Amino acid sequence: MLYRKLGASDLLVSEISLGSWLTYSGGIGRERAIQCIHRALQLGINFIDTANVYGNGASEDVLGEALAKVPRKDYVLATKLYFPMTSTDKGLSRAQVIKQLDGSLRRLRVDYVDLYQCHRYDDDTPLAETMQALTEAVQQGKVRYLGFSEWSPRNIKDAFALPDVERFVSSQPQYSMLWREPEQEVIPLCRKLGVSQIVWSPLAQGVLSGKYTQGDALPTDSRASSSRMNAFMGGLLQPSILRAVQQLKPLAEQAGATLSQFALAWVLREPNVAAAIVGASRPEQLEENAKASGLKVDPALFAKAEEILG
Repeated sequence: MLYRKLGASDLLVSEISLGSWLTYSGGIGRERAIQCIHRALQLGINFIDTANVYGNGASEDVLGEALAKVPRKDYVLATKLYFPMTSTDKGLSRAQVIKQLDGSLRRLRVDYVDLYQCHRYDDDTPLAETMQALTEAVQQGKVRYLGFSEWSPRNIKDAFALPDVERFVSSQPQYSMLWREPEQEVIPLCRKLGVSQIVWSPLAQGVLSGKYTQGDALPTDSRASSSRMNAFMGGLLQPSILRAVQQLKPLAEQAGATLSQFALAWVLREPNVAAAIVGASRPEQLEENAKASGLKVDPALFAKAEEILG
């Protein structure tokens, strides 16, 4: 496993990192979730990402149990706030930063998180209020560094224009061979500001693993076949996308990789990406994906893949 520096921080995070969005918030059983977390650590995956809203605290709770006996220095822990936890608990106000951070720390069973992220931008709260509250959390030692997810270039610039507040070190956008929007503005801007990308859905909800084929039944153990985990997959299962993905398999074979490894290596070809966040419902999925770290692929193969996907 190789590691990359996270923005302007002193954190080194594993190129392949573990996410917990749909899987550890109830998508799979608690015992298997803990097995996956422990296997990730064994493979050298040190960066673990979650959020308070995942399963309304369930994901953080599972992670807290799984990591309880793991030395704190052996993992980099990130969580988020913004989305509603109750009908009144939502957003990025000072009160919510204080309340949600304390709740996350309690569920995670830690004194601090390495990275605290704004899950989205809050149009209903003054940005200065949010940034001051987050800065206080850093000063109190409850948070080491700050990040954001899916903020616009304008949002990012506004945050960096504020005086006397902590600076963001990470951005968490969706990014994959099937979703390249961050390349247009977010990545170039973040590169200038010392902000790294930690990308979610680098395998496009598993579609870029090649496991889904047009006209065939969904694999019974896949995310798409799970009513708990397939809510965001509809648009990715279009026949044209599935056909194009199947055409990538010979390219992956030429690279000496599985299609998942090829897709992850494509994301990691971008120097501004510090980590690709993967989910795992089985330990063996992590074993495969971890091998994408450090994988050397001929750029011509990536260019051909981009041409196929349009």
